[in-house]
Amino acid sequence: MSEIVLQKKEKHKITTEKKRTRMAVSMVYFSMGLGFSSWASRIPDIKTALFLNDAMFGSILFALPVGQFLMMPFSGKLVNRFGSHNVLKFSLPAYTIALSTIGLVQHGWQLGFALFLFGVFGNMCNISVNTQGVAAEQLYGRPIMASFHGGWSLAGFTGAFIGLILINLKVNPFWHFVIIIGLVWMIVRINYPFLVHSELEKRKDQPRRKFFMKPDRILLQLGIIGFFSMASEGAMFDWSGVYFKDVVGAPSSLVIVGYTSFMIMMATGRFLADILILKMGRKLLMQISGALISGGLFTAVLFPGLISCTLGFMMVGVGVSSIVPLVYSSAGRHPSIPTGIALAIVSSVSFLGFLMGPPLIGFISEAFGLRYSFAVIGVFGIGITLMVAKVKALAND
Repeated sequence: MSEIVLQKKEKHKITTEKKRTRMAVSMVYFSMGLGFSSWASRIPDIKTALFLNDAMFGSILFALPVGQFLMMPFSGKLVNRFGSHNVLKFSLPAYTIALSTIGLVQHGWQLGFALFLFGVFGNMCNISVNTQGVAAEQLYGRPIMASFHGGWSLAGFTGAFIGLILINLKVNPFWHFVIIIGLVWMIVRINYPFLVHSELEKRKDQPRRKFFMKPDRILLQLGIIGFFSMASEGAMFDWSGVYFKDVVGAPSSLVIVGYTSFMIMMATGRFLADILILKMGRKLLMQISGALISGGLFTAVLFPGLISCTLGFMMVGVGVSSIVPLVYSSAGRHPSIPTGIALAIVSSVSFLGFLMGPPLIGFISEAFGLRYSFAVIGVFGIGITLMVAKVKALAND
């Protein structure tokens, strides 16, 4: 009888440890989102303080994705060699320090350099935290990756809310970012012991692989799916307000409705995606998500009214919510390539969509109009649905 009781206690202990690990990984995702959203909340103040026009500021902002992209080949190797928990222990605090330097800039070139560093450490954090997410999902034994990305989205709202309060209290960006440093470092200190510390040992028996080799077919396919999704996501981030202003003709007080509705549904979709995976599988969920992206964007193009566009953008939010988490989760389960390197390869291809999507909209809009450019991005959702059918790694999900 006592043996049965001990077995039950041991089972409970393991379950509690897994839950604590999941919470720790979730909080690391949250920390990353808090850092990025804090920067985003002070963009107007920093632009005004530096007396930059739109063209100059747009060029400087490009330094952030450049830093992210240039670091991608190295982040995966660092994670594979030292373990994601060790890389996070360094990169996440460095990420917040880079954030604080943004609050000290007095010239445009200084902002560009600070954003470049912000992008470099941001990419290290991105690969590390998603490697943690994959490891935690494997430890948990069921889909939980999308909920981690939901934590990042939730941090976006939190960071914006904190920014709104501090802006109204006349707190300058530097001290705002120092407060965020304190919050993030406290979160890391509390949760670091409970992160997954085993993926490095699991990879010792795998052969060394050069990053610049012939792309793995499965990872390339997953990267293309991520490309389509992130291009659609980038379009929403950068152009949804412009669409509501110029095409829908919404009053100034309602221009933000499209972006807000998109963000709310994206966050909601990420918290529901793990449940939906169990009910319908990864493959079907991703195909439906692609259809929702196309359907939402085509609705906004064909029926450019306030209500119809809001509903369309909500559909896009639900559609993009699960694609990237599922792509990363699938890449992390590659049988022969270490998780960190697999994620770096997939995110390299995917992130091109985030870089190229918004400028593509601008070029097409300049030539034919904003509605046509959104229609082109809508085709990407169809591309997701078609590509998913070809990925053998999703066949058994």
